[in-house]
Parts: sequence; C-alpha cells; structure tokens
Amino acid sequence: MDLYAEIFASTIRMSVPLVLAALAGLWSERSGIVDIGLEGKMLAAAFIAASASAVYGSAWIGLFFAILVSVGLALVHGYASINQRGNQVVSGVAINMLAAGLAVVLGNTWFKEGGRTPSLPPAGRFMPLDIPGVSALADVPVLGFLAKVFLSHSIITYLAIILVVLTAWALSRTRFGLRLRAVGENPHAVDTAGISVAGLRYRAVIIAGVLCGLAGAFISTSLSSSFVRDMTAGGGFMALAALIFANWRPWRALFACLLFGFLQASGNYLQGVSVGGVQIPVQFINMLPYVLTVVLLAGFIGKSIPPKASGIPYTKDR
Repeated sequence: MDLYAEIFASTIRMSVPLVLAALAGLWSERSGIVDIGLEGKMLAAAFIAASASAVYGSAWIGLFFAILVSVGLALVHGYASINQRGNQVVSGVAINMLAAGLAVVLGNTWFKEGGRTPSLPPAGRFMPLDIPGVSALADVPVLGFLAKVFLSHSIITYLAIILVVLTAWALSRTRFGLRLRAVGENPHAVDTAGISVAGLRYRAVIIAGVLCGLAGAFISTSLSSSFVRDMTAGGGFMALAALIFANWRPWRALFACLLFGFLQASGNYLQGVSVGGVQIPVQFINMLPYVLTVVLLAGFIGKSIPPKASGIPYTKDR
C-alpha cells in the first residue's frame, strides 16, 4: 500500500506542470492563438525560477521572475501573431529554440556549472505543506493512504487544481470567458459588436504566460532542486496532446494530464522490474509517456474540433 500511495502521489506531482501548461494552451487557443511555444515558456520559467531562487534564497522571488519572463515571451508571441499577423506555429517554435539555447548559455555564464544552476536550499524551493494533523493519520489504514496521496504536496499543486476549476467556470460562466470563446470562433462577429479582438487575445496570451510561469517554476523549485538542461522533457508538447485529446475542455485535459503523470510516475518506480523472468529495459518504461503522446495525436487529432479561428490571423474589415 505504501508503494501504491507513493505512485499515486507522484502521479499528482508529475501532472501539475502538464495541467498548468494545458490550461495555458486552452486559454490561448480558445482565443484563436495557437501556442506551440508552451515548452519554451516553461523551460525559460524553470531556468529563471531556479536562478532567482539560488541568488535570493526565496522560492517566491523565483516564482515572480518566472512569471515575468514567461509573460514577456507570451507577449512576444502575441505581438508576432496579433499585430504582425505572422505564422503562429513558426513564432512558437522560435520561442522554444530561443529558450532552449539561451537557458544553457546564460546558466553557464552566470553559474559556471555547465548550464546548471546551484542546488537550492529549502527556502528556495516549494516544499510540501506541513498540514497539521497529517502525521497522526500515517498509521490509520485508509486515512493514512489518502493523506499520503493527497496531502503531501506543495502549494502550487493545490493551486493548479483551483485553476482548473476557475478556468472551467470562467470560460463557461463569465462575460470575459464567453467573449474569449467567441473570439476563437468568430472574431468578425465580436469586432462588429464593438469588442476589441486584439485586446481579448492579448489578455489570453498573458494568462497563458502566467500559467507557463507557474509550471516552469514548479518543475525547477518543487519537483527538482535546480535547473538542468532541457528539464521540461517535452512537457509542453504532452500538454498540447492532452489538450487536443480533451477537445479543448479543462476537466478532460486534467484527466488526460493525470494519465501522462501516471505513466511518468510508474516509469520512475518500475525501473528494473521483471516480467516472466525477463527484465524490462528502463528505456522502454521511460518512453511510454511519449508513445502515448504520439498515439493521442494520431488517433484524436482528426476527431477533435479546435476553435474555428484558431491559428488564423484576424484582419479588421475596412
């Protein structure tokens, strides 16, 4: 039971950055802006969060700078996509390449550790919350299991769940959310009603930047204790696959991300396992989340229906 509790708790932890990135893609693409640059914004945020936390000794300062940098990259993508009406896929790929290269160069220049950042102290990390009374439940059969699974996480984990609820509510119940969805479906109708299409889309990419900043900071200051090269490991693309599989709906995206997280957690705990006396290679277990990404994209990309104006630059009628 302890092993199962560890796997399920790890599933939740591994899912958090995917959930936040999927929500970022959801906000952006619901407004009509395709965001391939989730991976790059997460990676940049992870690097800046670890760097600032190492320098200032505070995880909150690291989170602030992570969000700041991620929003900056999101605004660059928004400017290229909204104002300049550029190719949104190319812009996102450029952000991914820029973040991957610049993080290593700056890390090596600042810390002289081959692109890594120094190991973070406890004050520089988002550690699991010390919830009163949880330790007393450790030996209780059912409650102890549930406490290990659900009550052993950092504050960003619980914030991610709250953000799923807020996203689902905002997109379906608020005026801003309904207008944003309308922009992704028919921007001409929104413009005719006197609502700024560019303004709504910029707000959407800013929200996406904040969420990617949270995801990146979680990776380097909660899941890990430092930044290493390419530590997002394709998480942004997994989040996009989960988003497509979920047909651009937040609750479905949450469950898809939990599935990815379960495969990643299982890979960490099942390394060296044998089946019928034959040891399964570690590489096979580690590749399962990426295989699932390809399967989801190949099997559901034709069945999922994206917003009608997604990826199409808007030109105001004269």
